[in-house]
Amino acid sequence: MKRLGLLLFGLLYLMSIVSNGQNNSHLLFIGTYTSKTSEGIYVYQFNSKTGDLTPVTIGKGVKNPSFLAFSPDQRFVYSVAEMSGGAVSAFSFDKQSSSLTLLNTQSAGGAGPCHITVDKTGKWVIVGNYGGGSLSVLPIQADGSVGKPVQTIQHEGKSVNTERQEKPHVHSINIAPNNRDVFVPDLGTDKIMTYALNAETGQLTPGNPAFTGTTPGAGPRHFTFHPNGKFAYVIQELDATVTGFNYKDGKLVPFQTITTLPDDYTGRKWCADIHISPDGKFLYGSNRTHESLVIYSINQKNGQLTYVGHQNVLGKTPRNFMIDSTGKWILVANQDSDNVVVFSRDTKTGKLTPTGKEIKVSMPVCLKLTK
Repeated sequence: MKRLGLLLFGLLYLMSIVSNGQNNSHLLFIGTYTSKTSEGIYVYQFNSKTGDLTPVTIGKGVKNPSFLAFSPDQRFVYSVAEMSGGAVSAFSFDKQSSSLTLLNTQSAGGAGPCHITVDKTGKWVIVGNYGGGSLSVLPIQADGSVGKPVQTIQHEGKSVNTERQEKPHVHSINIAPNNRDVFVPDLGTDKIMTYALNAETGQLTPGNPAFTGTTPGAGPRHFTFHPNGKFAYVIQELDATVTGFNYKDGKLVPFQTITTLPDDYTGRKWCADIHISPDGKFLYGSNRTHESLVIYSINQKNGQLTYVGHQNVLGKTPRNFMIDSTGKWILVANQDSDNVVVFSRDTKTGKLTPTGKEIKVSMPVCLKLTK
């Protein structure tokens, strides 16, 4: 019996090692612009223990698959085709053969789609059309492909920046944890539009209130929820700020706006992306032209942000970045230097350290990592 017990213990131990090893391996999907040398969507294996990246495959057949989203089971990948006749494409991913296969492409219902998300039921894709100033809902079919839009909502209005805010510019689609509240920052109108999603029909109806206004000329862009579900934050491209909100019952109540740039900076203000660490303790935002990530600590009681520092991104135009599920790594996609750079993250201080690891990918725009 003693020998059998030791044998079972050894077997369980080996199984735990194998399991932990498998959990270190994730797949990184990189959306790109194809106007230079990119062939489409690049897939790499990411080791969350070492930070190493290894090429896997390339999904081809789509022009400018700039932004990506996974189905809930991660068997399918959805991309925008960011161009004048905007489209949404569906891909299947086979882990056994490491192949990314284009299933089909449908109209996005508007020009220049720049952001896409999938609801938690896996039934609906919602796409934001920057050029068209609209958003569309597309059904996901049984085989993972996308159907024609069941609804397109056209935004109206403009704001004070006559060059950038001459009309609506939908910049991101953000579904709350309840899978009902949908927040849509519109850079052109300085509003975060609010909708309620019916997950059975795919229909969006105006929220209450219908929108939350931001500072004129701010240009709200990307948006994120705090893990506790009580706070939300938007990064604003044109005035380089982050605004924090209390979130409850479909409503956003602002409590703070803070700059993303040093006081002595005089260059172009051009923010892009925003993310919160898995433990909810730190928030990061990307500054193009300043070529940095700004780092804030988050007060867990009231959501207030406190400046921690800036990290140079070792590249040009940090369009998108991501924090892995362990919280130990941040990967930055530098669009105009054609590189994805890996930083290690101190989970106690929030600060970043270059690892020397990077990959060359032409015009990376979006990073998505499997669980």
